Amino acid sequence: MRGPGAPGALPLAALLVTVCLWASSFAVMKVAIGTFGAGFVVWSRMAVAVAVLLPAAPRILARAAYAPGDWKWLGLMALLQPCLYFLLEANALRYTTSSQAGMIAALLPLMVCAGAGALLGERVAGRTWAGCAVSALGVAWLTWLSAPSQAAANPVLGNTLEVAAMASSAGFMLLVRRLAARYDADFLTLVQFGAGALFFLPGALDPAPWRALASPWAAAALLYLGFFVTLGAFGLWNWASRRVPASQSSALVNLMPVIAVGLGLGFLDERLSALQGVACAVVVAGVLLGQWRPRPRAGGPEKPAPQGVSSPVRP
Repeated sequence: MRGPGAPGALPLAALLVTVCLWASSFAVMKVAIGTFGAGFVVWSRMAVAVAVLLPAAPRILARAAYAPGDWKWLGLMALLQPCLYFLLEANALRYTTSSQAGMIAALLPLMVCAGAGALLGERVAGRTWAGCAVSALGVAWLTWLSAPSQAAANPVLGNTLEVAAMASSAGFMLLVRRLAARYDADFLTLVQFGAGALFFLPGALDPAPWRALASPWAAAALLYLGFFVTLGAFGLWNWASRRVPASQSSALVNLMPVIAVGLGLGFLDERLSALQGVACAVVVAGVLLGQWRPRPRAGGPEKPAPQGVSSPVRP
């Protein structure tokens, strides 16, 4: 029997499905980029999302209460994500493995916490800064141990681009906290994907990737990334995160790098050495340290988790 206010099984299942979808995107993106090229893959994700949202666009736009001057904040939001984020990540997956990229993505919740402390003046616990330092050390060690291979042509460059992608996503999440006070999620999502479809439009002008759509598996990969990972996971997260405490949703997000590594090893024949496995463990340990919250004393007030901890890794 659940306690008062405890979440049901359905919201927790929705969060778990969301995390699995985000984790799978690294392996599917790497395969799709090898077939279509980075520009076409990212544009198709944006185009599929816009196509799904288009019928509701007039209602979404009519409901938005635009404030003068917000164009620059909305533009910066779209520039950070999806434009810079997907540009950096798509190219990162050209040079590193999906396993390593998925592990680096574990830094995002800590980046959001650190950014909230540095830029928004929010109180950030010392263990959060320590967790950032430990995770960054693990990423640096993982990158230093990585040698060029068929699956990772330039892991140093690829991992650096993935870290930059996470920093761009963290900036986006902090900015959305400002915009969400005036605009609903549907409007912000429409602005994001509309701007992204225009930004990545040059990737759709090359006729070669269109010929590859003749392969049913290749077309299915693009549909999966655009509909399930981009729109489906976002919707599931928004629905479930309102019904699950931040501490539980944050813990589930921490499963994402583990699932991403497992998919890369199992389906793409990627390999991690024993020392790289230790480096991955250091990254996870840093994330857990940064997000650990001590139990409140008996009868004392429970301290809320800092904002940004439970932010989705792949909006």
